[in-house]
Amino acid sequence: MNGIVKRIEPRTSVAQNLLEEQVGNGFTAAQQYVAIAVWFDQRDLPRLAAHFYRRAARRREDAMRVVQYMMDNNIAVEIPGVPSVRNDFADPREPIALALEQEHAATREFTALSEQMRREGDHRGEQFLRWFLTAQVDNVSQLTTMLNVVDRAQGDMFDLETYLARDPVPASRHDSAAPHPADRTGA
Repeated sequence: MNGIVKRIEPRTSVAQNLLEEQVGNGFTAAQQYVAIAVWFDQRDLPRLAAHFYRRAARRREDAMRVVQYMMDNNIAVEIPGVPSVRNDFADPREPIALALEQEHAATREFTALSEQMRREGDHRGEQFLRWFLTAQVDNVSQLTTMLNVVDRAQGDMFDLETYLARDPVPASRHDSAAPHPADRTGA
């Protein structure tokens, strides 16, 4: 071996640093969804648990999509640590409300990142983010509906379990157009 190694460019723009931040935000959101799923699982609410386990997997995959984009564009990637997430909730409404706020935050983050890419003239980056922004419309809508059902159920979580059984949320609505994640395991 002659020692030639691909040179990875350091992050040089605000948008590139925001991409790195988004990777951390995605992994943190995934961990929060796992905590919510476990909370529901421990209370014998399997459909709610499954719903949030799927959301956790999608958030992790979204973070890996950003990692892949950065690698494809020869941008240095550092995987950040994940801060602690919330595990305790007073009632079933709280984790769903937290999940909805988390999706609103993700929408704001992707919007800010897209706007920054536009300011920097990074049209490929802006195009890459369109899928995420479209997916966020669905994510916010689904959780808003779920929170409305919780409120109408007045504490009867079996009504929400029945709603999820009757009208299940698909694993993903946009996979065919989604950017590929950096996970090469096939899992």
